[in-house]
Amino acid sequence: MPAMTDLCSIHCFTLLFLLLASLASASAPPYLSPAIFAPSYQKMLDNFRIFVYSSDKTVNLKSPVESLFHASLMNSPFVTRDPDGADLFFVPLDSDLSTRSTSHVVRDLRTELPYWNRTLGADHFYISCSGIGYESDRNLVELKKNSVQISCFPAPEDKFIPHKDITLPPFITYGLVEPQAPVNNSAKYLGFAKHGALKIPEMVVELIKDPDFLIEQEPSNRVTYEERFRSSKFCLFDYEGDVSGIGEAMRVGCVPVVITVRPIQDLPLIDVLQWQEMAVFLGRDKGGVKELKRVLGSVSEDRYEKMRGSGISVGRHFMWNDPPQLMDSFHMVMYQLWLRRHTIRYARRDWV
Repeated sequence: MPAMTDLCSIHCFTLLFLLLASLASASAPPYLSPAIFAPSYQKMLDNFRIFVYSSDKTVNLKSPVESLFHASLMNSPFVTRDPDGADLFFVPLDSDLSTRSTSHVVRDLRTELPYWNRTLGADHFYISCSGIGYESDRNLVELKKNSVQISCFPAPEDKFIPHKDITLPPFITYGLVEPQAPVNNSAKYLGFAKHGALKIPEMVVELIKDPDFLIEQEPSNRVTYEERFRSSKFCLFDYEGDVSGIGEAMRVGCVPVVITVRPIQDLPLIDVLQWQEMAVFLGRDKGGVKELKRVLGSVSEDRYEKMRGSGISVGRHFMWNDPPQLMDSFHMVMYQLWLRRHTIRYARRDWV
């Protein structure tokens, strides 16, 4: 396993170049804390250590993004064999593991090893796209309330705790490609929606008839819908629909419009990026197509170019690579875990 310092020495100049290019392409850095992002990210590369609990069998994960994150983690230099030197602990769980079996896993960690009990699991994390519900079992309560859950985006409602949980950037199932910025600013359409991105039938019917919008009525291949992203100023996504293309849209310069019925607290990289600087958010019950066109029309050209530039500048953060590359989706998820390494040591309590 390569040393963390070796990783730094090999890639430090690349990292600096990517950071400068990212910030230069946007008029204002789209990070919540732009001054500390670069040094904090570098410290993560140099110092972050994760101990992985051993499993008797291969971990079975259903979704491609879960599997890729898990494989990337297990093959990364972040993993250590020394639990006493670890910042966080990873609990491998199968996607289809029953609540009873999950409880037994946590019970064994509590009774057989000392690390869980030091924080009641607050310095532990696990992957679960289906999420852990609110249960009365002590082991599941500690796992749900204390440990960091890594979910797919969007996370199941009521199974995501915003202050601690993380969502994985969507995985583009057609493959892994190198990000390329748009070659020009021309846009033929005001808005585009890929097949499955809108789940509002009446809106779809109305938009299909509107010449300002291009709405896919059947799935297209990657090349076709990337060209359609590039040909539109805005790309429409229903939070209840297929949001897998949201990172791809930003990467090629199409500003996302996210239509939702409730506040969104599980956006990927939400504690790193200023999403309001890169996307438009619209209430699902706020007047339909008429309100949509009014909101998009109210975005000034200056504001639009700033949002577009911000999205392009962070496009690399929404790319999955095998093997991982600096500042891609895997590393940004690791960075969010790094930000959660300072855990609260909860007071013990009696359980009935």
